[in-house]
Amino acid sequence: MSKKHPVIAVTGSSGAGTTTVKRAFEHIFFREKINAAVIEGDSFHSLSRVEFKEAVKKAEAEGNMSFSHFGPQSNHFAKLAELFETYGKTGSGKKRYYIHSDEEAAEHNKRLNTSLNPGEFTPWEDVPAGSDVLFYEGLHGLVKTDDVDVAKHVDLGIGVVPIVNLEWIQKIHRDGAERGYSADVIVDTILRRMPDYVNYITPQFSRTDINFQRVSTVDTSNPFITRDIPTPDESFIVIRFREPKGVDFPYLLNMIPNSFMSRRNTIVVPGAKMGFAMELILAPLIQDMIANKNK
Repeated sequence: MSKKHPVIAVTGSSGAGTTTVKRAFEHIFFREKINAAVIEGDSFHSLSRVEFKEAVKKAEAEGNMSFSHFGPQSNHFAKLAELFETYGKTGSGKKRYYIHSDEEAAEHNKRLNTSLNPGEFTPWEDVPAGSDVLFYEGLHGLVKTDDVDVAKHVDLGIGVVPIVNLEWIQKIHRDGAERGYSADVIVDTILRRMPDYVNYITPQFSRTDINFQRVSTVDTSNPFITRDIPTPDESFIVIRFREPKGVDFPYLLNMIPNSFMSRRNTIVVPGAKMGFAMELILAPLIQDMIANKNK
């Protein structure tokens, strides 16, 4: 933990809503004039797109049907922990980028004078000097194994997770519409990821300071035949605080229409108010972080 160089980690699987959280943090950083060093979780995968496909084939040939992006075999957990620890102590560390698209490839190739392709990584480089906080968004911000404990270096941990059926619906629709995958391929991917999901993704949500869980209010009992992704208006956001002491629940209930408390540490808000609720909740925490940093 670091007061001088705070580390903020937003963890959640792809499609879980981490982008909404990232946008809320961007708004806060802009308003408060905070210079954040942004770390993308994909950049700490250990295999390129081509290497991962080859590793999956090799694992399956050896009888391992559970090789996935979620587990330690395809991620640099130790390097991520090292970055968080080093940044907390010195405000510096090593980062890189995973290239998702042709546009990103062109941008980084121009910047680095390289000839990289989508699905590859840029070289490791120093985190830019002079940042106020480190902001991580990805799969493993609070991961812990027998050998590596990333979570212990995090000052503020945020979990973003839909109920599992809703998460599957979002993945099925995204992979089908954007990537052209068949239903069989998508289901196979979900099944292959399940052991790592259970062992390395879900335990993180017990280590977070705040969880934002999206719960749909329509029938998602069979995610494999659902035609549409439930909209924000067809959802609630369940927000759980690990430590409710100091949280101004009356203020939040007053500011967010149709919100209510379900437990002493949990407030429920309409799905369409997720971004607004995040900014209300997170802005004071960031302000306190920066105030303590400057003492």
